[in-house]
Amino acid sequence: MTESLLKPDSNAKLAAGIEELVDAEAGNIDRRIFWDESIYNLELERIFARCWIFVAHDTQLPNVGDFLTTTIGEDAVIVSRGEDGKIHTFLNSCTHRGNRVCFAEAGNSRRFTCNFHGWSYGLDGSLKNVSRPQSYSGKSNLDKSKLGLHKARVESYKGMHFACFDPEAPSLEEYLGEFRWYLDVILDNDEGGIEFIDGNIKSRLKCNWKFPAENFVGDSYHAPWTHSSALIAMFGKQPTMRPDRSYHANANGHGWEFGLDFIGNAATLNSPPIIDYLREQEAKFAERLGKVRSRMVGALSSANVFPNLSFLAGHNTFRTWNPKGPRSTELHTWVFLNANAPEELKEEYRRGVMLTFSPAGVFEMDDGENFENCTAVNVGVVTRQQQLHFGMGLDSKIEHEELRGNVYQSQINEANQRAFYQRWADLMGAETWADVPVR
Repeated sequence: MTESLLKPDSNAKLAAGIEELVDAEAGNIDRRIFWDESIYNLELERIFARCWIFVAHDTQLPNVGDFLTTTIGEDAVIVSRGEDGKIHTFLNSCTHRGNRVCFAEAGNSRRFTCNFHGWSYGLDGSLKNVSRPQSYSGKSNLDKSKLGLHKARVESYKGMHFACFDPEAPSLEEYLGEFRWYLDVILDNDEGGIEFIDGNIKSRLKCNWKFPAENFVGDSYHAPWTHSSALIAMFGKQPTMRPDRSYHANANGHGWEFGLDFIGNAATLNSPPIIDYLREQEAKFAERLGKVRSRMVGALSSANVFPNLSFLAGHNTFRTWNPKGPRSTELHTWVFLNANAPEELKEEYRRGVMLTFSPAGVFEMDDGENFENCTAVNVGVVTRQQQLHFGMGLDSKIEHEELRGNVYQSQINEANQRAFYQRWADLMGAETWADVPVR
């Protein structure tokens, strides 16, 4: 397990009190989890330093030497394709004085060399060379095998690469659990899988990372109200959500709220070629996924893989909510499509995401303002001590003959948000992974 970032006594005391902050059964959440500095520091240790965090898609690093830089929590990391063809993830911090060894966002390289003293590292993070090696002799002799950049475990699911710094964490397959069945709706509805379109939008929000993550995991309740003007401008009316044909589904804190309307999200991209493509492929989707899942491919929906990987089916955008303190989040956004889709659809999806879920997008501007205000208002000493209510749909759990995981009737619900915060509390209060329950 990662060494505690806090003093053992204060760490244990804080962890023991976490269960008092989240009452998922009643739907009550303490606002302090969005503001308190000590809680945030414990999150970095017990969530981001030991969960599986998305770092790259296979198509972003097609060649040996390809790399990108990102963060896991607030740890800067390099993700690269090594000479062995595998994806490696390691700290972007020299083992000599701690300087960054790579300042580029992405590129291709044979080595990563620190510009402070010239220590050079391979594509797998191992120490290859140092400047003036003759200065290290006798007792000063370097053991290069022990001075490489600290590596994370890397495991993949259908082209999506995740990294984890905790050697005791379960495998990625166990971590995702039954939610893999839902991920296949977008990752495996076509035999060619998906590809990420070149480019990555980065933006900053003055909000706690949990607000956008819980919004994507299950908040369709806000859509007809927050996005009313945009929806009416696009459709002339608001899309109809059918409670009898829509659901919340979750497993281990991962969740997807969805209808079965097939093209509800995709329609907001305002692109006839995208709708035509989906209609043309509808029978193939059903053959590959089954009728129910095929109806989710472009439907009104949103989802989040715990803790901070969100996506929108139909809009074809992945995003990560990267914490930069309890009141700041860096958003990374990508556009994807099926690898076998016509080439001309790349620009259609790119333009559609810019219209809807980019910093200037008609939906994202609405959401960002809300996320920031939800965070900022908690500066008040009295306000911060109050609870938030997440009680919608407490009695809505159902058994479904086809859907997997924990299933709840109606996508206008708060079941997935309660599951998200229960997972958060389970991890925050657990000393080791062995203490984290499967839900």
